[in-house]
Formats: sequence, structure tokens, C-alpha cells
Amino acid sequence: MSRISYREALRLGLREALEREPRAFLMGEDVGRYGGTYAVSKGLLEAFGPERVRDTPLSELGFTGAGIGAALGGMRPIVEIMTVNFSLLALDPIVNTAALYRHMSGGQFSVPLVIRTSSGAGRQLAAQHSHSFEAWYAHVPGIRVVAPATIEDARGMLWPALQDPDPVVVFEYPALFAMEDECADTVEVDIRSAKVRRAGSQLSLITYGACLPKALEAAETLAAEGIDAEVLDLRVLRPLDDAAILATVSKTRRAVVVDECWKTGGLAGEVMARIMEGAFYDLDAPVARVCSEEVPVPYAKHLEEAALPQPAKIVAAAKALFK
Repeated sequence: MSRISYREALRLGLREALEREPRAFLMGEDVGRYGGTYAVSKGLLEAFGPERVRDTPLSELGFTGAGIGAALGGMRPIVEIMTVNFSLLALDPIVNTAALYRHMSGGQFSVPLVIRTSSGAGRQLAAQHSHSFEAWYAHVPGIRVVAPATIEDARGMLWPALQDPDPVVVFEYPALFAMEDECADTVEVDIRSAKVRRAGSQLSLITYGACLPKALEAAETLAAEGIDAEVLDLRVLRPLDDAAILATVSKTRRAVVVDECWKTGGLAGEVMARIMEGAFYDLDAPVARVCSEEVPVPYAKHLEEAALPQPAKIVAAAKALFK
């Protein structure tokens, strides 16, 4: 066991993937000589050389398409798109090509591509660099979407993603980069199922990504007030783990879904719909949700904090279910 940061865990995951899979290579803007915008790939160019750690031109459309071609050719590319808002420039090859090839070829071709991108707000990067678009990608059949929110998942999710025959989009969270925790030297992570991070009996807090620490903090506050909350980390956003969602709701009979996406068209609404379809008669109160405010994320720190889900908002939503 060693204590490492979320950022270091991502770097170790990358290093281990490149060591274990000779067909794997990393490509993206500033991933090589600069060491990555968030220093996640720092030192990898020196360790693996320019053939396997490739700096690309500033063209997400171009290098994502190149990654798809490399995957079709038998390689295992790891494409880093600096922030999720830049991924919009590559939506066509991701959604219209990578996601569809297995289906449209009748299973003759697959695209074993991993796309890593940073998501979410909380670091005063202003509206254009604070988007949470997980729901957009989770909407698309043919793509697996994962969201590591713990040190173990940050380190261990990349390797199974690299083994998937279909494209996997990995959302990483700059708001968590400085977070530290103990991590085993050998990590095996499941990218198929959700995971209970805190057991409870009276209320389910269902969340993912950068909202997980906030949900855990809210659960501790609720415990001090006599409400025993369970915290479910979705982790895998497509396909959603319906069994885990329905199991926790059936157990606690109340649920709050916490999601940094905007409420309109967000992932929280999808989770709520599945609860209503599968566990309606188990509920003792309507399902609630805490999402980002319906505004572009502000730059000013106090306004940014006000726009995002916070532990106090989660606590308030949870307590309202007991009135």
C-alpha cells in the first residue's frame, strides 16, 4: 500500500498500461514534452519514447480520427482530449464512426479505442472549460463511459478499458487531482458495475465523479443528525448498473441523485426514470436530485460554488424526504 494522489494514480495507470500492452500508445495535445496539461503524463515520454507518447497538432477532429484508424489497424490507442469541451470538435468521429463500426460491419470490425478527457468545474476555469458532458456520451450506444472518482479507480480503470473491443470514454476530474488516499500496488478494477462507497439504511445518495466526495461529506453530516445514508458511486455511466441502483433504493426506500450535469437532459433524470420504472413501489418519498444550476459555470469562485452541487444542498434535499 502507498499513499498517492488522484493525479499520480492516473499517471500510474497510464504507465502500467503502456508497460503491459506493447500495442498501446498515448496521443494528444502536450502529452509528451510538456508532460500533459495536468501533468498526468509527466515522465512518460522519457520512459517510452516519441513513438508511444505522441504530441499531436491542435486538432481534436484530426488526432481522434487517427486514433480510430490505429484501433481499426490493430493498435490500442489512448487518445487524450485535454478538456471535455474540446471533445465537441471530435463528436463526428466518436459518435458517427467509433461507436458504430461494430454494429454497421456486422461484428467484423471493432474500435478498441480509449478516450481520456477531463470534466467538471470547481477550479475557476470559467464557462468554456467547466462543462460536464457525461450524459451526452452516455446517450450513445456503442460507447462505454466510465468516471473514476477514487484513487483506486483512477489507477485501475484504464487497463480494463484498454481491453474492451469497443470505444471507452474515461472522464477524469481536475477537482479531484490533489485528493490523496491509500492504494494497493496491484489494482484490479471492474468497469461493469457501480459500487457502494458507504453503507446505509435510510437514504440512498446516488452519484459519480467529482460529486462523490461531496456526497460522502453530506452522508457524514446526515449521520450526525440521525439519518443513515448509503452512498452509491455509479462509476460506469454507460451501461448503467440498474441492479445496483434498484438494490440500494429498495433497501433504503429514499433516494437523492447528485449530478454535476445540468438538470435538463442530465444523467440524474435518467437514473430517476429507472428508479421509477423498477422500484416505484419500494419508495417512501419522491426521488430528489441535486444538479448544477441552469447557467454557464461562472468564473468568480463564490458564484462557481453557488452554481455547483455542494454538501449543504445534498443534505437539504435529503432531509426534505423525511418531512
